Amino acid sequence: MADEIKRREFVAIVGVLGATAVAGCSSTAPQQSAQNSAAAPSNGAQAQKALATEPEAFTFLTPPEQAFVSAACDRIIPAEPPGPSASQAGVPYYIDHQLAGAWGNGARMYRPGPWRQGTPEQGYQLALVPAEVYRAAIRAIDEHCNKKYNGNFSGLTPAQQDEALGGLEKGSIDLGVIPATTFFSMLLANTIEGYFADPLYGGNRDKAGWKMIGFPGVAAVYTRHIDQDYGKQYVVPPVSIADVQQGLVQDDMDQMHVAMVRAMQPRNSFGKGR
Repeated sequence: MADEIKRREFVAIVGVLGATAVAGCSSTAPQQSAQNSAAAPSNGAQAQKALATEPEAFTFLTPPEQAFVSAACDRIIPAEPPGPSASQAGVPYYIDHQLAGAWGNGARMYRPGPWRQGTPEQGYQLALVPAEVYRAAIRAIDEHCNKKYNGNFSGLTPAQQDEALGGLEKGSIDLGVIPATTFFSMLLANTIEGYFADPLYGGNRDKAGWKMIGFPGVAAVYTRHIDQDYGKQYVVPPVSIADVQQGLVQDDMDQMHVAMVRAMQPRNSFGKGR
């Protein structure tokens, strides 16, 4: 339990620092335009219900891979009040959609080579795109777990899963051509991204990550509130891109900003060159 609290505290700190960066950008998000707001239902409650019942589906990960990602993410961000676990917040769907899209297929990566082992300062140096890294790494990790624990990663005890993840973090598990530390860093970053990015991208279900750290969501201009709220804690329900574009929130933000958010197109990139 102590380790889980430390993990959640770490993730919360990272979320506070990075929520603004991940709130409105990703690599595989569906493109939206200003026309969306014009066609938004007049009944906000009905629109919100429609969003909540939208079916979720995996588009890249196979069932065994889904099981690994869900289990691994839940050891990185376990269920601990006031926030849900990573899988409960939809992080596996976020990762799946990233892998199926431009980022997962290396759309913005330099691919011709040459492929040589680089220094830590040089960043990612593998010939494989992220989708290939996930697929090969998960297979190798399950093979390792079957040899050591007689079962796939998803079926291990929490202690065994933590031991396996610790081996990845330290680089002591052989994943073939993929450095274990590289995959662990990628998995950790993607898990945090999915937990705190705008719900538009598949994770942060019900804005749970934002609620946990007190992040208000889509940034706005609050010049009218400076005098009356100066020095006070700002506590409001978080607002997502979809909330603004579909007219589910009051236009109490700066009107020009509201218009910009409703017309914005989610960028086809997401940090680290995506």
